[in-house]
Amino acid sequence: MTALCTMKHLCQATRNENRYAKRFFGTLLTQSTKKWLFSPFWIAVPDPRNSAVFELTQPFCTDEKSRAQPKSKAVFGSVGRRIPYRILHVISQDGESLGNMHRADALRLMDERGLKLVLLRENVEPPVYRLMSGQQIHEEQLKRAEKKKSSPKPGVVQKELSFSSAIAKNDLETKTKQIAQWIEKRHHVKVTIRQAKGSSTDMFILFDQILETVSEKATYLSKPKVAREGVSTCVLRHMSDKELKEHQKMEIKKNNTVKKDENKDLKSNELHQ
Repeated sequence: MTALCTMKHLCQATRNENRYAKRFFGTLLTQSTKKWLFSPFWIAVPDPRNSAVFELTQPFCTDEKSRAQPKSKAVFGSVGRRIPYRILHVISQDGESLGNMHRADALRLMDERGLKLVLLRENVEPPVYRLMSGQQIHEEQLKRAEKKKSSPKPGVVQKELSFSSAIAKNDLETKTKQIAQWIEKRHHVKVTIRQAKGSSTDMFILFDQILETVSEKATYLSKPKVAREGVSTCVLRHMSDKELKEHQKMEIKKNNTVKKDENKDLKSNELHQ
């Protein structure tokens, strides 16, 4: 009987020893500084199944795991019902401020009007959301894509040139030569034309005339468009090698067609004579 009691106390003491050791080492590890790197070392931890045996744990590092992953920039569009903020500043479909409101109220308003919520500005307090239709979102996406396309890439120089629609012929030729020189250096050229008072000249025709003069090297990076009332703009760029080859093929084909037409006209005239 005494032997059984002794064995029982020994087993209980062993379990307590394992439990206390586990708590001690667990607390020690959790309170360790995150910047400690234990990769070159092995840590001995008591095996809970046997108090007399120690096992080796795998090396670990908490520094890399603790680093927050960079937040990817959201694409412009509907956020659906995934809104992480409690209070929002909401703008109506027409661009009018509806003030600050709770997230639930903004979602209810979105459902009632059959619109979508779009995040406009996140780094303000509270974040700004706008109610927009699907068509409005699509048009805004096209505008942003065009703006991104027309903006110069890193390492690309963009030159700017502006003049009035009433520009004289000689001055236009000088401007065009300057554009051709920049294009030859593979610069982007932003051309801005202002509508002169009393002038009936179509600014888009002027853009086409400029492009036609430098058509052997240049093409539109951003097609002519109205920037604001009375002002239109476009961006020209140097064609790529592939585009140059295609352009040369088209020119050869065009010249061959012209020659064939001329030969037909000559034969027709000879027959009539």
